[in-house]
Amino acid sequence: MHQAGIVHTDLSPNNLLVGTDDAAISKVEQAELAEPSPRKVLADRTIHLSYEVPTTYNSPVITDFGAARLGDPGQKHSGDVMPGVFRAPEVIAGMEWDSQIDIWSIGVMNKREKIWNLLEDGNLFQPFRDGHLDDELHLAQMVSLMGPPPKQFLERSDRCCKYWDAEGNWIAATSIPDQTLETREMRLTGDDRDLLLALVRKILRWLPEERPSAEDLYEDEFILQFMKKPKSSV
Repeated sequence: MHQAGIVHTDLSPNNLLVGTDDAAISKVEQAELAEPSPRKVLADRTIHLSYEVPTTYNSPVITDFGAARLGDPGQKHSGDVMPGVFRAPEVIAGMEWDSQIDIWSIGVMNKREKIWNLLEDGNLFQPFRDGHLDDELHLAQMVSLMGPPPKQFLERSDRCCKYWDAEGNWIAATSIPDQTLETREMRLTGDDRDLLLALVRKILRWLPEERPSAEDLYEDEFILQFMKKPKSSV
């Protein structure tokens, strides 16, 4: 996708589908035959209790290209894109952006088949104040997990002076949350924990050019545990 010059801009759990093995569907069918699920019979239809389909690890399929931007590979774009909690720092700061915003989205997604939910339930960033998305809070949460941005990032947008001084020190009113990726991680142990934290750190970078490409991610040791050939469509 990125090699074709397409930036999705709207990667979220709602826009990724994961195929289910035929064996998983067969198990649901067998369970229904052996013990029919509860149902509500109405005059015009019958409502069945839903089954939870067992999780499988087939390659994800990207859907909904309605907000995609087209261009040459590596081309820079501008404008406010990405769903709120998944926005990359360069988008929040009003900078030009490229396909690396899609890579950022992959790192902060939260459903079962995505990266962060393997660490902890809920979104990695929760930048809401009084029910509204708050850029200052969002950036403060990024600082807590990523450290301060480099000067090179600060020099790319005048908006940055609202939040940091010239040395990268936080000057905004919102306090930096007391948290790290390690304190947020609640599930994994041992090598799995180390590999997953390393993967998230690869992605959560202030400078988009320092994030891995989709091809790089496909070769990541943690992801290789769950992926099957052929390569991802990102």
